[in-house]
Amino acid sequence: MKKLITILALCIATSTNAQVDFKKYFKFATFYAAANGGNSISDVEVFSVTDGLQTFTLETPYDYNLALGIRKIARFGYENKAQTFYDGTEDSWSDGANIGKVSGLEFLFELDYKRQQGIDYLDQHHFVRFVEDKYIIKGEYLEDGFADIKYFETSERYRYKVNDKLSFNAGAVQRLSEPYGYDPLAEWILDNGNIHYTYLALQEGYNVDVAASEYFSPDGELVATSKEVWEEVVIPIMLSNYADKKRGELDNTILHSVVFGCDYYKYTKTFWTHIWANVMPYHLDGGNDYSYHKYEGSQWLDYSGGLIFGYKLNRHLGTFVEGKYNKYWNRKWYDFKFGVNYVIF
Repeated sequence: MKKLITILALCIATSTNAQVDFKKYFKFATFYAAANGGNSISDVEVFSVTDGLQTFTLETPYDYNLALGIRKIARFGYENKAQTFYDGTEDSWSDGANIGKVSGLEFLFELDYKRQQGIDYLDQHHFVRFVEDKYIIKGEYLEDGFADIKYFETSERYRYKVNDKLSFNAGAVQRLSEPYGYDPLAEWILDNGNIHYTYLALQEGYNVDVAASEYFSPDGELVATSKEVWEEVVIPIMLSNYADKKRGELDNTILHSVVFGCDYYKYTKTFWTHIWANVMPYHLDGGNDYSYHKYEGSQWLDYSGGLIFGYKLNRHLGTFVEGKYNKYWNRKWYDFKFGVNYVIF
């Protein structure tokens, strides 16, 4: 939270106004807190014949989402008018654009504590951006459990407006994240490409009684009575826990990159298109032992972008395409949708 407050202060301080007017900056902002829930996947019956026929029911607890946030982002012409209340399920893909519909300060702070299909997540998306004719300043924090991505990013860009619809920008980006290039299992790989998983398991506190074909967890619990269950069930869990533990022991690393971007927006009542893109082709190698340069071996390309397109062919028929795509390090996350609407009269 201290980082977010710092970004907000930086953006306000670098604006053209010398005097901070909080009433002005928070005018039309909306604070919201909401809870949503519903059933998850249905119960599944599992049968076992190990000690005679037995039936077990696997139950997945209900899904829920607790959302807390505040936002001040002007709607683009193609966006539907907000509902009477924000309920925390809104997903405006245009939030990922480099610039908003209006110049000045815009921000979003949202925290979602959710459970989906029995797995708990704490997702966060916060950003503050200040846009003027000649420059763009932005700070962002993203944590997405499904995409397994978490980073803090700031950027400072020079902006060149070709016209009211098209603009280009270039500048620098700083990203703070865990060392995504680090592979905790690399030191356990044998010359033949396999992993010495049994020895690693012993190092992690597991115990193996080969004669009795019994395998015990670090807590002394019997977790497998056959080599097949040990290798196919227990070992994958052990490797995953080990990798998470080793990554958690490392400090975050900062990466400095060069960025080039563009934004295009045109809107009429019958046709609209909104395109934005960012490319980071060069990254400064700070010499860190766990830098992504060591994982990649050279420079690499990080990028993100989005497309929103709509066309009403006539008063009845219309079509749309919307999507966004992100690739940072070895992580990818994206959404898309397209379709046709026909209004029957």
